[in-house]
Amino acid sequence: MALIKSISGIRGTIGGPAGEGLTPIDIVKFTYSYCKTLPLRKAQPNNGEKYTIVVGKDGRISGQMVEQLVCGTLTACGVNVIKCGYASTPTTEMAVRFAKADGGIILTASHNPRDWNALKLLNEEGEFLTAVQGKAILDLAEKEEFRFAKVDKLGTVTEHDYTEEHIKAVLSLKAVDVEAIRKAKFKVALDAINSVGADIMPKLLKELGVECILLNGDITGDFAHNPEPLPQNLVSLSDAVLENHADLGISVDPDVDRLAFICENGEPFVEENTLIAVADYLLEKAKADGNGNLTTVSNLSSSRGLRDVTEAHGGTYYASAVGEVNVTTKMHQLNALIGGEGNGGVIYPEIHYGRDAMVGVALFLSHIAHKGIKVSEYKKTLPEYYIDKNRIELTDKDLAEKILQVVKDYYKDERVNALDGVKVDFETERKWVILRRSNTEPIIRVYSEAPTMEAAKALSNEVISIANTIINNTIK
Repeated sequence: MALIKSISGIRGTIGGPAGEGLTPIDIVKFTYSYCKTLPLRKAQPNNGEKYTIVVGKDGRISGQMVEQLVCGTLTACGVNVIKCGYASTPTTEMAVRFAKADGGIILTASHNPRDWNALKLLNEEGEFLTAVQGKAILDLAEKEEFRFAKVDKLGTVTEHDYTEEHIKAVLSLKAVDVEAIRKAKFKVALDAINSVGADIMPKLLKELGVECILLNGDITGDFAHNPEPLPQNLVSLSDAVLENHADLGISVDPDVDRLAFICENGEPFVEENTLIAVADYLLEKAKADGNGNLTTVSNLSSSRGLRDVTEAHGGTYYASAVGEVNVTTKMHQLNALIGGEGNGGVIYPEIHYGRDAMVGVALFLSHIAHKGIKVSEYKKTLPEYYIDKNRIELTDKDLAEKILQVVKDYYKDERVNALDGVKVDFETERKWVILRRSNTEPIIRVYSEAPTMEAAKALSNEVISIANTIINNTIK
């Protein structure tokens, strides 16, 4: 059993004792707390006398059960509900704005396995709550003081599918060249992981005039493979691309906010390159249109490739702390052209401040259509980097701070960033390493990147060796 509470929501495995898994009791407590903090964020509802909250779910097996509990609790608190049914995370985010609602709750555990689910919380802009707002909900949930609405004050439930509105919004983006995509007559293989991508993605591709071969297209929540869109999980997609002579393979995670591609030769495009490629297109287009906004943002754990591409176009790159809300906050501050995360999360402010695989696909296809080359050929034009991901297990979680400080001191002559953990940039060698302690596990995550995998692994091993020295000395 697992239950993880954070400022962005609550997630866990379904079932088990209350407080140890994502049980009905935990779902009700957390939903109730979200309701009761609405007046702290918004003094008055947008529509009438009652607050309105949008609820959308991915295709998980537990989705209906969680949806019933969440919607029942919201109405019991006197809040009106708009149920989106099966909806991608970005669709639910946009639905908040379409409906002029006061917030939203997304029922998805993203790339986590089938036995997980989660409640992700949105504000009235369809964006994730701030750290302060999230903490207020966590604090209230611990008090377990419940007071519900009387019968005449109960909320109502209506249903609306915002899929078509979302697709129209994507197609209407100036940067999406629908005509060029249709002329290219692309054929793609799509792995929808048996979740909501099986609905919205084929509809989008049809509107773009793209032939789609659909894999894992039943919305059952019984995922055909590990749902994280990484190369080792996309072997069947690679095979489908080759067998069908497709121009591209497209993989989305269960809630369709992350995106990964497979080249026409069956090789991974590399998840980190999703954002870099889209940024390359938008930066190039912005320059051609005379738009002086050439600012990009990603988090500290994302590839240096975005910085390289941005600077090659004469733009400026900025890094944020890890976490989508931190990326979007930085993007708001800078009025960034494009941003996102190296996990395949593309955030394009022209449509909304949230990771959106539909937007990523439409922009990427526009780019390739304009280039008129194969995806594998285009990949060769991008900066080449390799990321190595490791972890340091801690028997004593209090050692984390000491390890981070020692690493920071050890590399004091390099470019050190302590915004989120400790990141060390080796500028002349075009490599970096970052150490971040987990908020939920007794571990330190260690990510390193370099122009070769050998160099990335060597850097990781060096840092892990420093940490192990501290751990071993402490044990002695």
